[in-house]
Amino acid sequence: MSLPIKIVLLLVFAALTALIVFFILIFLRPVATTVWLRRRALRRAGLRKTKLTTTVGKQIVWHGGAGPLLVLLHGAGDQAGTWNKVAPELKRHFQLVIPDLAGHGESDPVAGALSLGTLLTALEQVLDAMPWRDAPMVLAGNSLGAWMAMLYVQKYAQKHPHRVTRVILIDGGPIKNASEIGIMPKDREEARRTLDAVLDPSTARWPNFVLDDLVRVSNTGPISRLLAASVEDMSKYLLEDKLASFQLPVDLIWGASDRLVPLDYAKKLQSQLPHCTLTVIERCGHAPQFERPQKLTQVLLQILASDSSRLVATAQSVSGRSGETS
Repeated sequence: MSLPIKIVLLLVFAALTALIVFFILIFLRPVATTVWLRRRALRRAGLRKTKLTTTVGKQIVWHGGAGPLLVLLHGAGDQAGTWNKVAPELKRHFQLVIPDLAGHGESDPVAGALSLGTLLTALEQVLDAMPWRDAPMVLAGNSLGAWMAMLYVQKYAQKHPHRVTRVILIDGGPIKNASEIGIMPKDREEARRTLDAVLDPSTARWPNFVLDDLVRVSNTGPISRLLAASVEDMSKYLLEDKLASFQLPVDLIWGASDRLVPLDYAKKLQSQLPHCTLTVIERCGHAPQFERPQKLTQVLLQILASDSSRLVATAQSVSGRSGETS
């Protein structure tokens, strides 16, 4: 057998082996495999992964693009890769900063109870990092990420009075949610009910082996660690009846089929905020970036179009001031 034929056969064998290993991983660890694929998609979109050192430990941030600064915050138990389907188009118009929140993805801490205070401290230090530390920004978050966006503005408004120009809350916020749907399923059937609550009826449901892996991850990952920090810890970060003086424009984007954080929650939140609009996405559940990424991208671009010129002007002004000497 000639050498070229041997090389071709070896390459074919290696490719088949890699394919077999990949499908085994999909079956054994479908959640982790999905996470890997989504993070790989961020890299293909041209985003760079950076490790930042904070008092909370290592924090991972994906960033790239040029223009006004747009920060995207994921939900509980999720990670930066959740934005992989909206990032390529948004990157054409904005400088994106997409962190793994503390205790999520590849960010520290990797063990122990995970308080909202820890997430908030890490987020402040991430947003204070170069090269985006002085840039005015729009904060957009899904689920827990929406809550964190509001907490950041509320806690650091005096320290950074002109830093955030707009907040976009996607199926989440800082007031109490009355939904009794569990987010830590104990078995396959509970996982199925949880998925029914977060997905539109038209969205394909996950097979049983994925549900089983979801149960395992939910009970050992960031969600369980957040709940281990106690209900009392979470309660002190609620902004119930504290939003009447919130002066920033807030845009709510909501999946019409979301039963985990239902549309009634969005309407209650809207009633408490003085400068707030609500956009409802039909045939969509709790995570529009997953179910309706093209529609979410369209809505985000429409919202941000009015902010873009003002953000650029403010950024230039800040840049000019930073170059002055006293």
